[in-house]
Amino acid sequence: MSWLTGLDLLDGAGLRRNMALRVAGDRLAEVAAFDGQKGTDLSEGGARALVTPGLFDLQVNGGAGLMLGDCRTPADVLTIAAAHWASGTAAILPTLISDRPEVTARVIDLVVAAQAQAETQATGALPGLHLEGPHLAIAGAHDPACLRPMTDTDLALYAEARARLGRLLITVAPEVVPPAQIAALTAEGITVALGHTACDRDLAESAYAAGAVMATHLFNAMSGLHHRAPGLVGATLDRGAPFGLIADGVHVDPAVLRVALRASPGAAVLVSDAMAVAGTGAERFTLAGREVLRRNGRLELADGTLAGADLTLVQAVENVAGWLFAGIEEVAPMGFDAPARVLGMEAPELAEGAAARLLVWRGGRAVARVDGGGVLPVMDGQVPGLPG
Repeated sequence: MSWLTGLDLLDGAGLRRNMALRVAGDRLAEVAAFDGQKGTDLSEGGARALVTPGLFDLQVNGGAGLMLGDCRTPADVLTIAAAHWASGTAAILPTLISDRPEVTARVIDLVVAAQAQAETQATGALPGLHLEGPHLAIAGAHDPACLRPMTDTDLALYAEARARLGRLLITVAPEVVPPAQIAALTAEGITVALGHTACDRDLAESAYAAGAVMATHLFNAMSGLHHRAPGLVGATLDRGAPFGLIADGVHVDPAVLRVALRASPGAAVLVSDAMAVAGTGAERFTLAGREVLRRNGRLELADGTLAGADLTLVQAVENVAGWLFAGIEEVAPMGFDAPARVLGMEAPELAEGAAARLLVWRGGRAVARVDGGGVLPVMDGQVPGLPG
């Protein structure tokens, strides 16, 4: 591929103005200051484009018509990842919603196998796995019958899984998983998040002190912020801990989102909380035997309970930029840099040898993807070839 020019670069190391990129195969071959290189000019109307790494989503329950728990082959998992890359998310933690122990064990094996296939394709699409439950206190849209305490058998399974997967994120409720178990998880290199909980501030602080590092989808399925009862939200914001945020305007009102971002600058990790309908035109799907309806920008059970989000991570970045009256360069790191740092990964850097899975932004919107040798569109609706 020839040079890409007319661009500024933004990665985990910061912003570099007026740069040029050359791609060879699936990697960046050269990254240099623009000096007259000839190639594809990404600028428009004299304004340079912004190029970032593809986004990284820590909470992807499904896509392409599949929930992770329904996947049967490594190809199924990779199909979910591909559906999200079509909308600009280059890497995901596929996320298993609370399920039976045998399903958890099977999904761990499946994701490990899918990782091996992804590595042969040099995509880096599956850095690990997120287990959202079953050790939770508030069900939300999860199956209440699956919620339970954590046993020594569970701890052993998770420790082995982390060693095989590389990275494992587990969301737990502090009233269900006590500090000693949280400490045991973190001692195995597992990243512990707090969520689906009615805990008070003191219990949340104990969980953080034991090694928990973040809150899962702040404000949703947890004790709220009250002036005499700060709860998990207050504890998280007060200590500046990272927090997941579903920026669809449904899960969290934009005014509340602004309050959280101003209270704890640099702590937000944007997530999609995407479900099976992501990348498809489907209007419904089944979750734990219950029908979830897709309507008016929401995914909800028959009783109106939110059941994941109808959102891409690119849309989340664009939404937050609009709500904050901010530039994409201020917000996009919440979708590629912050997730990596939460997991203890190196900040993504666009340098020679890095994967050529990039996003091109203009005018506050993602307009294209660089995928190895091609410049491709960003899909904001149904991906061709996926269910209607």
